[in-house]
Amino acid sequence: MSFHLVAGQGGDSDAAGVEAHLPTARPRRYPSDTSDTEWQIMCGYLPAGGSGGRPVVYPRRDIVDAIRYLDHNSCVWRALPVDFPPWRTVYHYFRAWVRDGTLSRLHNSLREHVRQARGRRRNPTAAILDSQSVRAAEAAARSSRGYDAGKKSV
Repeated sequence: MSFHLVAGQGGDSDAAGVEAHLPTARPRRYPSDTSDTEWQIMCGYLPAGGSGGRPVVYPRRDIVDAIRYLDHNSCVWRALPVDFPPWRTVYHYFRAWVRDGTLSRLHNSLREHVRQARGRRRNPTAAILDSQSVRAAEAAARSSRGYDAGKKSV
């Protein structure tokens, strides 16, 4: 699942802000890294952690950047560069966020916001369906078969 966001687009979120997340010191060097504007928008949808369990060691922004790096470059988990958190940690968060619906909520919220910013309705109202013409069996009556002029098939 990809969640790239155009810098400058976005809106306020009710959830935890940037202050609730562990700050990152990792330099932004990849095209897939989040900008400060993108992170301000996205951080409200991600759990900050820190209540019970192990203490937070890796900033969530680094985790998000690693997931975006994987999506952008189509590489394998074990091929993450060393300036990201360990691949097992990144995979753990990715799997947990997919299972609990965090990434779906993030994706849907960002999509709705971008649609509203562009003057569209929050949810799409149209869909496009495409089908493939399949030659009917000879056992089917000719009167029940249609004609596709574009494909010249009966």
